[in-house]
Order: sequence, then structure tokens, then C-alpha cells
Amino acid sequence: MSDKNAQASTNNSAVLITSVDRADDLQDVITALSEALGGARCLHTVGGAHGATVDQVVVDPESALDTIVSAVEADRAANEGAAVLTGSGNLDFDFRIATVAGAGVIVVAGGEGCHTEAAKARVRLALSSAAQRHSEVLAVVLTGEEAAEAAKTFELDVPVVAVDDAEGLRKVVSREVTAVMTPQRFQWWLLQRAKADKRHIVLPEGDDDRILEAADYLLREDICELTILGDPDPMKARAAELGFDIDAAHLWNPQTSEYVEQFAEQFAEMRKAKGVTLEQARETMQDISYFATMMIHNGLVDGMVSGAAHTTAHTIRPSLQIIKTKPSASTVSSLFLMVMDNSLWGFADCAVLPKPAPEQLGEIAVVSAETAASFGIDARVAMLSYSTGASGTGEDVDRVKAGLAKAKELAPDLAVDGPLQFDAAIDPSVAAKKMPDSSVAGKATVFVFPDLDAGNIGYKIAQRCGGALAIGPILQGLNKPVNDLSRGATVPDIINTVAITAIQAGGN
Repeated sequence: MSDKNAQASTNNSAVLITSVDRADDLQDVITALSEALGGARCLHTVGGAHGATVDQVVVDPESALDTIVSAVEADRAANEGAAVLTGSGNLDFDFRIATVAGAGVIVVAGGEGCHTEAAKARVRLALSSAAQRHSEVLAVVLTGEEAAEAAKTFELDVPVVAVDDAEGLRKVVSREVTAVMTPQRFQWWLLQRAKADKRHIVLPEGDDDRILEAADYLLREDICELTILGDPDPMKARAAELGFDIDAAHLWNPQTSEYVEQFAEQFAEMRKAKGVTLEQARETMQDISYFATMMIHNGLVDGMVSGAAHTTAHTIRPSLQIIKTKPSASTVSSLFLMVMDNSLWGFADCAVLPKPAPEQLGEIAVVSAETAASFGIDARVAMLSYSTGASGTGEDVDRVKAGLAKAKELAPDLAVDGPLQFDAAIDPSVAAKKMPDSSVAGKATVFVFPDLDAGNIGYKIAQRCGGALAIGPILQGLNKPVNDLSRGATVPDIINTVAITAIQAGGN
């Protein structure tokens, strides 16, 4: 995941077979491809032992894709060599499977009917659909007695071979496939990375059903160690009522914990210059965010995720008072990882600072590049504005220009430029006209918005209208990882944020 599209080169460890005309002889193709790949195993992506169910594909295709990519990646981890994946019978969905699984595609067509222009048009339409889904078609394979003759009549940008052409099949499956990043693959990668260096995360909001459901998944998949704050008996009863298992979690009641007095004494000492008394500190420790933050301070846990039922300020304020910012950071900001098919971007700051000063904008650019790099993004930072280059003037544009100067002062080697309009930041053709000499314009991967209005609106448009998976906000600048949830967070949002926090805690 080192370039702007988060692509990684891979061998053909998986090849998916799909058909334009429901060919009856798919088994012949499976056998031929298995032999061409040196004895590849066969995995059924739908209807098999580890694949998605047909009902799942129809009712909840996104969940089906999650199931499929997990099964394929688990198979890769457990086995050496190549695998042949069978499709679902739905051409468009099969291309989505191939993309999320990082598999090359073999499009199968019956040779007898492929002499006609209508049949060839179906194949061309299938290839167009594959391109739209960012699937890489290795070849069109024709079946039947007339396959060899029919193959000679095609004029396509991909090879067309007969199923009995063993040498031709070996050539097409030997091609490298560029596996693009997708939301499903990124989520799988994120959870596996968190699992590799198992950390201890505290979830203060144990009275929220979403937290209990997320905890059930995280514990079942052994992603991390969890402490959940709340009254243990009601939490256990509610989890059981909902069908969730949280027995492996540590359940702490801040109201009765033996640590309350120790935490209160420490907090009173920290804040004595502000006039905080021991009695006031004891009262403060009844607040779940303060109690959880003191757990981090004392090394009892590695990080915290909160905010499902509380404001961002409620989550961050204790961190600023107790954990404090890193020596290299003067403020706390945030970054969202935005994952779409073929794209992995960073958006900052979309959650914390309403109107950053120029110095803060510069710092946000630098720390956002560092955060993005830790998740595999080759950071090229665009300082966004309604103006590109010197085309506009005014206070808002000047603030972005000053932020750019600060970013260059803090990190002289960082690829950063601005002011840039969003289209000039991502579209090479627009960049060539507006900022032809920029090393960032047209290929930016990290986007620093000028204020919270623009950032929050921007990420939600990408999420709701563009289909992006938004992971975050990831808080930046603190000495220890604390991350905030939106009060509208879904269970997958919580799971992803816990994984992010665990990765941050591991220093990966």
C-alpha cells in the first residue's frame, strides 16, 4: 500500500472463474486452470464450507463480501500455492469478489455461440463491467468443440484462449495481478495487524449495546484484550439477553474500584496548580472518561476508545489533562482513513479543531502525514482551499498559505503543497493546468481541510455519497492512544476504531 491507490503487487495466488452465459462445462475450466497453476485447490466463494451463503449475497451483499475476503485471506495464510475461486453466478458480483479478494479473473464463454456479434458483445460488456469494478481480467476462456476456432475471431485487449489450450492457459495465469485496496481487504488487514500485537484497550461505555456487540466480536476473534467499564452484573445480563459473550473481558465498576483513591490522589497532584482538591479529584474519578484515562496513565491498559454516547470534548479533555500531548505536538487533531475501491486516503482535521490557526494547520499536515504513513499510505499532502496556487486572495487563502509555510518549516522533506482545490489535488489533468510544477497536485493522498466545517462535511459526503469506508477519527498528538467515536457510530465503526487504537498502542 505504498502508492496513491494503495496497490500491492502479488502473484496469482487466486484466480476467479465467472461466466457470461452460464456455461455448463465450468468444471472443465476449473480442472484446466488447476493444472495450469500446478495443482491449485478450489474454493467456492458462495455456497461452500467457508464462503458466503446465497441468501447472504441477495440480502446483504456487503456482509457477503466481508465473509468471502476473510475466507480467501485465511486460506492464503494457511496454504501455499494458488487457488481457483468459483463465482456466484452473478457476473457483476463476481467482479466485486475478485476485486476484494485480490484475484485475477477468467471470463468463461461457450465457444459454440461466440461466433455471433451478439455473443462477442456480451463478452465486451463483461470486460467493461470488470474494469468499472477494478477487476483484472487475465483472459477470456472459450469452451466447447468450436472453442479454438472461435478464439481466433476475437479482437480484445485481453487474451482469448480455448479451454484445452494448456500452454495458453499457463501463460495467462502466470501474469502478475495488481491487487487494489478495497474497504473489505483493508478491514481484514487492519484487524489482522491489530491481532498480531495484541494490546489491552478500555471501553468506558459498557452500558451501550453497540459496545457490547463490538466487544463480543473483538473477543471472539481474539483481536485484543478488553476492559469494559460499568456495573458488571447488569452488563453481563444485558449481553446475555442480546446473545453476546463478554466473559473474556475484564469488567470494572469505576464507582467501587479499589483504584479510585489512587487515581484521585494522582490527579489531585497533577492538577494542584489549578486548585483541584483531593475531594474534587475523587468526584472527578467517578467520570468514566477520567477513570479510563487514568488507567492508561498507570499502564493498566494501552489505549481507550470512547464517544459512542458522549461528546468529543468529554473524551479528549481528560487526555489533555492527564496524558498530554507529545513534545513534538502543540495540539490534538484528527485524521480519517477513507477507503474506497482502488483508493486509500487520509482526511484531516474533520473532528477536533473548529478553525485551526496557520501554525496548527502546518502541524496537522505533518502529523497527518506521519499517521497516514503508519497505515501504509505514501503521504503526499494537499492543503485544501477554494483557491489553487495564486489564483485567489483573502484571509482564508492566506491562512492556508501560512499553514503550508509552517508545514515546510517543520518537515522540509515532506511532499506538501497548497493552496489546492480538491479537483486539482486528485485529478492529474486538472493539476496539469492549474499547478503543473507541483509534486503533489494530481496525486495527493492526504488532504488537510482549512477548517472543521469543510472537513466534517467533506468526509461525510465521501462516506454517504461516494461509498467510502470512513475509519476514525484517529486522534493525533497525544502521548498515548485515545480515540473518539461518533455518537452515531455503528458496531463496525467501533471494531475498526479499537483495531486502530491497538495498532497505535503497538507503535506499528
